[in-house]
Amino acid sequence: MFPEYDVIVVGAGHAGCEAAAAAANLGSKVLLITMNMQTIAQMSCNPAMGGIAKGQIVREIDALGGYSGIVTDKSTIQFRMLNRSKGPAMWSPRAQNDRMLFAATWREMLEQTPNVDFYQDMVRSIIIKDNRACGVITGLGHEIRSKAVVVTSGTFLNGIIHIGEKQFGGGRVAEKAATGITEQLIELGFQSDRLKTGTPPRVDGRSLDYSKMEEQKGDDEVSGFSYLDTPKIKPEQQHSCHITYTSQQVHDTLKEGFDRSPMFAGRIDGVGPRYCPSIEDKINRFAERERHQLFVEPEGWNTVEIYVNGFSTSLPEDVQIKALRQVPGFENCRIFRPGYAIEYDYFPPTQLRYSLETKQIDGLFFAGQINGTTGYEEAACQGLMAGINAHQKVRELDPLILKRSEAYIGVLIDDLISKGTDEPYRMFTSRAEFRTLLRQDNADLRLTELSYKLGLASQERMDKVVEKRNGVVALQKILNQISVEPSQVNPYLETINSAPLTEKQKANKILLRPDVDLQTLSQYIPALIEAISSYNEETIQQAEIQTKYERYIEKEQEIVVRMSQMEELVIPDTFDYDKVAALSNEALQKFKKIRPTTLGQASRISGVNPSDVQILMVYMGR
Repeated sequence: MFPEYDVIVVGAGHAGCEAAAAAANLGSKVLLITMNMQTIAQMSCNPAMGGIAKGQIVREIDALGGYSGIVTDKSTIQFRMLNRSKGPAMWSPRAQNDRMLFAATWREMLEQTPNVDFYQDMVRSIIIKDNRACGVITGLGHEIRSKAVVVTSGTFLNGIIHIGEKQFGGGRVAEKAATGITEQLIELGFQSDRLKTGTPPRVDGRSLDYSKMEEQKGDDEVSGFSYLDTPKIKPEQQHSCHITYTSQQVHDTLKEGFDRSPMFAGRIDGVGPRYCPSIEDKINRFAERERHQLFVEPEGWNTVEIYVNGFSTSLPEDVQIKALRQVPGFENCRIFRPGYAIEYDYFPPTQLRYSLETKQIDGLFFAGQINGTTGYEEAACQGLMAGINAHQKVRELDPLILKRSEAYIGVLIDDLISKGTDEPYRMFTSRAEFRTLLRQDNADLRLTELSYKLGLASQERMDKVVEKRNGVVALQKILNQISVEPSQVNPYLETINSAPLTEKQKANKILLRPDVDLQTLSQYIPALIEAISSYNEETIQQAEIQTKYERYIEKEQEIVVRMSQMEELVIPDTFDYDKVAALSNEALQKFKKIRPTTLGQASRISGVNPSDVQILMVYMGR
């Protein structure tokens, strides 16, 4: 009934979709198996992509040739660039999306991708022969053979949904859980554990009074996520979001349900996300706070359904509705469906290689929430890397490994594999030590050439990168050459309270001033306005950033070079740590468990001291 595939992808969430697209576009024959063809690329939680650090990840996915950025741009109903008041390293794009259009666009793009087949069924086990993944067995009993398997099970592995005192099996509301895989892998020696996440109630937008809320409009300029010329929403077309707040009265009402809360009653074993807690967790942990912010987010162009961001809860339904109706603007709200918590199995990611292949079973890859992450963007980038590396494995080619200095994706994977996680992992800019290098504006310059050499990023992408790179170099050269008279630029400097020039100065020196921007500066310098007129906005912005932050960028690059020496000191797979007598007990245990591939990775393992790394380095030197 089924041919043999190169790669089987289990699950069609954000990780599974990116994995299938990547492997197929590289030339592998791919089967994408999902329990429900109608929920491919479902936005299970909020209808939004990007945000702080997450927006950088989506741009990196796009730069590598993934689909998330394109799909996001095609389904955006509002766009905002967060952290504009800070330096470019902190700028983070975020889009509010049409939930149904997002999923439909993903499915359409996958269906138009050659080499991707689909099948609706549950996968109950992996076929393993000679310690290698060779396919899957489905719930209907089909044995489907492949050369590699990518498991992207999301919240479905033994999922349990909690609403107050009610609990029932499920991977998402109204969708059954997946069983079999966890039990099989535990028998093979894998370690598994439980995590928890949650979602807020969805409400009828027609029942809300927006006059009692703060309007939050989109940006006047929409730069979007994809580096390709994907059509983007016009600023005037954007939907507004709104902001409202809880109150002490709301908190008191919520507390009435604490005795029936699955979280406080001990019915939930899994650890929840630290940085996206439920509303009951927030009022319990931050009792001194009199109110919490709620974001009222539309679910799409043609629906009245509203997502109440910030009100994630698993309290009983009667408590949810009573508390919500005490929120300004929600006095007469009608609920489409209540919020709930969900517990699911995950596999601590220290059991993986950098390629996201499991250490125990060759050809078996994990991506997404099965690795302990939370968030669409974190899942999608893992899916992309797992899909790429599953293809590389099948073709007996070297895996694509991104360093911490190359991408937020590299930071995420290194964190997971070196440190592990016992709570849902979320990416932040603070996790990246080289964030001046890893900006959202230069992801294409950092990553597209790597992907192009693999055969994933298209010629069109590469051509655009070359054009942008050449344009930036040319513009910087112009800025270094043009001399500016004080009389030309002092009127501008006066408007921004910047000290006037007393003598001629090169344009690039003036641009170093904090409040000076290139577009406005050029209006006062005819030679400059003529020079930049032939370049697009993206190239002009990149030249400005590289000029302004040149010294900071150079400093970070120097640190990267110094640290890369540790990354080049490879620790053999067969290394016997027991022979290194001076190691601390904790370092010895962690090294034997994680088996770092380089001294650089060894130094980042939690619980390992610099002295342990020094001892290891000396021993290896012998």
